[in-house]
Amino acid sequence: MVILVKLSVSGYSLYRQEIPMAYSIQDYHDVQDIYTRLAALMAREPLPLRDDAMARYLAFFDSCSKSKAMVDEAKRYIPGGVQHNLAFNYPFPLVVDSAAGAFLHDVDGHRYIDFLQAGGPTILGSNDDAVREQVLDVLRRVGPSTGLFHEFELKLAREVCSHMPAVEMFRMLGSGTEAVMAAIRVARLATGKKRVIKIGGAYHGWSDQLVFSLKIPKTGRFEAHGIPPRASSLTDEAAPNDLHSLERVLWRNKLRGGTACVLIEPLGPESGTRPVDFNYNKGVRALCDTYGALLVFDEVVTAFRVGLQGAQGYFGVAPDLTTFGKIIAGGYPSAGGLGGRKDLVLRMAAGLESGKKRAYVGGTMAANPLSAAAGYFTIKEIEKCDACAVAGRAGDRLTAGLKAAIEKRGLPFVAYNQGSICHLETVGAMFIKMDMLRILKVLKEIKVRKTMMEGYGAAYAAEGIVTLAGSRMYTSAADTDDIIDDAVARFTRVFDNVAIGSAAPAVK
Repeated sequence: MVILVKLSVSGYSLYRQEIPMAYSIQDYHDVQDIYTRLAALMAREPLPLRDDAMARYLAFFDSCSKSKAMVDEAKRYIPGGVQHNLAFNYPFPLVVDSAAGAFLHDVDGHRYIDFLQAGGPTILGSNDDAVREQVLDVLRRVGPSTGLFHEFELKLAREVCSHMPAVEMFRMLGSGTEAVMAAIRVARLATGKKRVIKIGGAYHGWSDQLVFSLKIPKTGRFEAHGIPPRASSLTDEAAPNDLHSLERVLWRNKLRGGTACVLIEPLGPESGTRPVDFNYNKGVRALCDTYGALLVFDEVVTAFRVGLQGAQGYFGVAPDLTTFGKIIAGGYPSAGGLGGRKDLVLRMAAGLESGKKRAYVGGTMAANPLSAAAGYFTIKEIEKCDACAVAGRAGDRLTAGLKAAIEKRGLPFVAYNQGSICHLETVGAMFIKMDMLRILKVLKEIKVRKTMMEGYGAAYAAEGIVTLAGSRMYTSAADTDDIIDDAVARFTRVFDNVAIGSAAPAVK
């Protein structure tokens, strides 16, 4: 049984839980309090950085000439100049020369505190020494891939099943996108139903059927360029953190042949950017049982970051299927997978079994020795170092520091975290409400807020901090108290340059 005790820290409500320290989340936030603060942020005009401050921050990038030259050259061969969406930032992508622990170094010699952490999978910190040396030994012996079975396929699968409460069997794949595709295929085969429900604003990979209502709820096919409308005709959307909305969609689908599965990020869409009430997942589990749909937890970020038992262990909810992404190999390449109930996962058994229908799943490079070994050694190291709890404490310290700095300056910004997953909303670019009756105004507001958010991201980088899109930070076990306190001081310098009013003093 989880006991919640309400606390108050700098005006923010929290709930302390009697849970093992092995989890990164010790204080579960008051979700309604966060949404109230976000509503207040969105009710006013966003606050940019002052023009003079923004000019100084952009001047920093004049010292990043090697990065700029390399990206400009890359644009001749790579669309947009980089191969991965995380690398896009304003005014141009920084080129990394080395990464270790809590820090990144670019090719121009600048050092940054790394709160991107490869998008979340490196809970130990970037390029962990212990994992790297063991992986190199495997590479020396067997190479990156053979096409045949090897011991680390077994070792990793056994390790995943031993920790994740609802995972009885595990099939490794090449990415989180592939994992979600496989989950939907298995769910349709197992239930005989076709429709899939996702939560508005959530990201579950870039397959045709799920490029639907990304980032902002009710945006539908806004980003589905090049995708035929029929591809998402069986995809439905429910509102975030709203069990009544989900039940309405499930009831409607019952009249249309039923729902194969409900896909959720257990912390809420976009890694908890839109947080959910503590008992939300239990409510979703109950609704899935009532309507005969499978429950799929997208633990691409939360598995082995919230804890070795993932979000399903933390919330005490058993999904039918669990999708994994890059964290399954600790940030090493070609990593994803699907786990869950044995009877379901067996439906995508490799090889051929005559007379049995199976969900076809491929991937020549899936479970290669490099990725599987990296995943196995990473999980063992997380367990050895209690990395989830250590990273969670760093996230708590970072968020507390940000809240204090925000409150002291009377800013409307909102900071909150789920352990080692931290959020800082300065302009609320993802919280714009979609309204088709005023679509042109909405699109203009999205552009204004997105541009402003990119400006904050550039300012953080100029101060020596790398974030995800200027609004999300992942802490790691490599973040010491001194590193976190230094980061808070750097964020604070940016806050001191917010254009609160025309009389705002210049900050040198």
